Amino acid sequence: MYKLVCAVQNYNWGKPGSCSTVAALVKQGHHRDYVDDEKPYAEFWMGVHPNGPAKIAETSEDLSNRIKNHPEIVADHEEGTLQFLFKVLSVDKALSVQSHPTKEEAIALHAKDPLHYPDPNHKPEMAIALTDFELLCGFRPAKEIYENLKGAPEVLHLVGDAVQLKDLLGNESTAKIALKKIFTKIWSSALEDIAEAVQKFVSRIKQEPQNKTTDLVIRLDGEFPGGDVGVFAPILLNHFTLKPGQATFLGPNQPHAYLLGDCVECMACSDNTIRAGLTPKFKDIKTLCANLTYAMSGPPIFPSKVVGPGIELYAPPVPEFAVQAVKANATHFTNEKASSIVVVVTGTAHFKAGSIKMDVQRGDVVFFCATTHDVEITNASKDFVCYRAFTPRR
Repeated sequence: MYKLVCAVQNYNWGKPGSCSTVAALVKQGHHRDYVDDEKPYAEFWMGVHPNGPAKIAETSEDLSNRIKNHPEIVADHEEGTLQFLFKVLSVDKALSVQSHPTKEEAIALHAKDPLHYPDPNHKPEMAIALTDFELLCGFRPAKEIYENLKGAPEVLHLVGDAVQLKDLLGNESTAKIALKKIFTKIWSSALEDIAEAVQKFVSRIKQEPQNKTTDLVIRLDGEFPGGDVGVFAPILLNHFTLKPGQATFLGPNQPHAYLLGDCVECMACSDNTIRAGLTPKFKDIKTLCANLTYAMSGPPIFPSKVVGPGIELYAPPVPEFAVQAVKANATHFTNEKASSIVVVVTGTAHFKAGSIKMDVQRGDVVFFCATTHDVEITNASKDFVCYRAFTPRR
């Protein structure tokens, strides 16, 4: 077991240091010497990704270098490195409307445009709420999209006669084709036409009684003024809030945007993102529109299951990662026969693995070697909660 010093990303959508869970973990876990109460603290990275590599606290050696020099500390099925990137996020304003490519698409995108797609890996990801966590994710059921668009003539004007709106109410295949045409027409419209439609739509709905969707449209227009096409995303995407402990899994080519709150996030070790709104960064609208699955359903809540006293498992249908929530009544970590990273989000406890003993508190991040088979948890405070990421044997 090693304690780690981990990286922080100060993206401008992050919560300011005074109210950011990321900042609190960074400060209390001594990952930085100083936390600025006014500066945004957006993401806490725990892993070996080159854009934010973790270091062994005792020696300042990169964890990736330790693994390279001592390959026995990861299991054979991990293929010589950590297959996942583990994060904590503190979101104060909307992230971009985005999706992530499949493995095959990532290889092609990286070869074609390595500046904007920095690695050839896919990026399935899972978010587990630490606080109420608001997001847009996945296309709404077809009937909801139909009703929302009927009430938004300014948006339908961008679609023109490219598709009959009633096709959304046809069979699954017809509805998907219609949605792809609608989404592509809106997102591919001329910037001045989008700006005009946003201005007209927002001006009108401000004069009318608000509902959850129009309230969010107005809020996003305030966060991204000037006619950002992402302002229309709530019309088409599920808008919901995860309660603490609830999770969502984001597979390839599923549109989403995190809006507000704090979460633990785990993903394949990649930084590939296809963006298409609510961002000043590079947008690849053509790729996003072409690649989305256009599947329509309700909010995608991902279930957990209890695997032992005080231990819940979140196991998405991908080989790279699974996550456990481990609470005060747990006495041992499960033996996964793989390396893992543990982050303490609240409370204190004592870990013991053979002759190795370690006191942990909020903000501590610990690496378990694959050869560490039995880690006891003792003296846990009532509020002790940690999250553990690992690559499961399949």
